[in-house]
Amino acid sequence: MTTPDDLPARLRRALADRLVDSGALRDPAWRAAVEAVPREVFLGTAIASIEHGDRSRVTRREEVSEEEWLRLAYDDQTWVTQIDQVMAESGQGDMRGGPTSSSTLPSLVVRMLEAAGIAEGESVLEIGTGTGYSTALMCHRLGERAVTSVEYDPEVAERARAALTRAGYAPTLVVGDGLAGYDKNAEYDRLIATCAVRSIPFPWMWQVRDGGTITAPLTGWMYGSAFAHLTLADDGTASGRFLGQDIYFMTARPHERPPHASPYLRGQARESRIDPNVLDTQPGLFVAQLAVPAAQKLGFGDEVILLDVGTGSQASTTASPDGGWTVRQHGPVRLWDAVEEAVLTWQEAGSPHQSGFGLTVTRNRQYVWLGDPEGPSWDLPS
Repeated sequence: MTTPDDLPARLRRALADRLVDSGALRDPAWRAAVEAVPREVFLGTAIASIEHGDRSRVTRREEVSEEEWLRLAYDDQTWVTQIDQVMAESGQGDMRGGPTSSSTLPSLVVRMLEAAGIAEGESVLEIGTGTGYSTALMCHRLGERAVTSVEYDPEVAERARAALTRAGYAPTLVVGDGLAGYDKNAEYDRLIATCAVRSIPFPWMWQVRDGGTITAPLTGWMYGSAFAHLTLADDGTASGRFLGQDIYFMTARPHERPPHASPYLRGQARESRIDPNVLDTQPGLFVAQLAVPAAQKLGFGDEVILLDVGTGSQASTTASPDGGWTVRQHGPVRLWDAVEEAVLTWQEAGSPHQSGFGLTVTRNRQYVWLGDPEGPSWDLPS
């Protein structure tokens, strides 16, 4: 018969089994970490799940049994811990707003750690401490002295520090802008980001040793994403092909898209050369974002709206009676023209997944290339 004291350990083993069966967890050393680190410690006293639109349902630890709380903790589920910068335990009733911090589902966390290729004896800089769960997994495997983690939000950072202390770990924890890294413990063997970025911050390049790696989700203002894994060269550049895993993390706050007003649809009309529905696929959306990195996307299907708030440029599509699509464009940047060229180039190459692309970072330029570094390319925003 299982006693209450046995239950957390049993649930950790069961979680590890599920992660192995799903293919997310392959390395025995990370399995040992999953079986050792108490995830419930990192959830605080309330968690939220996104129910409808911007409404989140809050579950408070005091409202459920200890066994139910533990089972929630060891579900392979993302639990939101902060909404619009208000901690879940501080909210009243169900909360409205967008998630700003969470305990990411364990399968995604371990996929990230395995993809980074972290091994014993290496030092790691983690960008985005969050709840501290992934930090604890690395501390268990590498030792706390090898782990440095930076968190942007002071309240989130303080909660993570308390949870890590309670779990028995004392890594270097820094409150600050993770895009600046943390040079005091440099050089690092590995840098991993548990937040998505629009481009690779140059301080990261300076703080990782030659031959080291940067593993980070790349995103943009359309929320197209790819999973970057770059190796640093001795000439100060970094390059690598995007990985095959689809990894999604919240965008680093300084890289979030700006607010926009309601679009005023107008402009010259013509026939579209591409099906707007292609932007409903992640690879197609990623390609469109490469073409117009300052644009935001509204709508879906046949009716897509692109907005560039900096220039006031707009593009909108509608289905045509003849079965095609009409596009209207307004402003100094012809957004849809650029999207068409990029999408057609991608389709001519066979419409590959993002892993068919790569990223090169130099002192003067960051660019995504298709196929190989000499192939078609698009500059990232600096």
